[in-house]
Amino acid sequence: MNKVYGSAAEALDGLLFEGMMIASGGFGLCGIPELLLQAIKEAGTKDLTFASNNAGVDDFGIGILLQTRQVKKMLSSYVGENAEFMRQYLSGELELEFNPQGTLAERMRAGGCGIPGFYTKTGVGTVIAEGKEHKEFNGETYIMEEGIFADLSIVKAWKADATGNLVFRKTARNFNPPAAMCGKVCVVEVEEIVPTGSLDPDHIHLPGIYVHRIIQGEHEKRIEQRTVRSA
Repeated sequence: MNKVYGSAAEALDGLLFEGMMIASGGFGLCGIPELLLQAIKEAGTKDLTFASNNAGVDDFGIGILLQTRQVKKMLSSYVGENAEFMRQYLSGELELEFNPQGTLAERMRAGGCGIPGFYTKTGVGTVIAEGKEHKEFNGETYIMEEGIFADLSIVKAWKADATGNLVFRKTARNFNPPAAMCGKVCVVEVEEIVPTGSLDPDHIHLPGIYVHRIIQGEHEKRIEQRTVRSA
């Protein structure tokens, strides 16, 4: 089975439909599947629900889909530096389900493991807990969170082999692996595709069983807040 495709548009062919849920990797501007997001923008698919830690910035990451009004709902931890995200949410144009960061990662991981729900203490006694099942374990109160089962996962990795074994680089490993796991189909963009068998098995962060399609491309290295010393 050939998993390597020539472009982001080719890799997404036949997978996009209006109203779908997409799990997207990335943390801040690190590890964002920028080529696949651009292809979704160009495809014009609308009414999308995104599960992602944040939405990038106004002109990068999921932010480009907010600009074109293709996103209906966000499941996120952090609004961040995205002014359009904030504006749409405060004006009622965009639905937003806030998740504590660890809870969001675990919801993705749970979905990827076939776990429909789990209990956590995070959020007990806050607005996060409103409307959710509460249960006591050993005298402590927990709330139930549901696993995320996305129609599509889009992630960015550092390296892949042709079978889809992935290696992530540093902070890009935060949300990309769980996001990759929870989709019915997972499409990955990578900086480099290496020969099969060349990756040390002990250094593989996500096995190829989760990956269905791969593209290789050039990526922009953005810094969200550049801080430097005076000359």
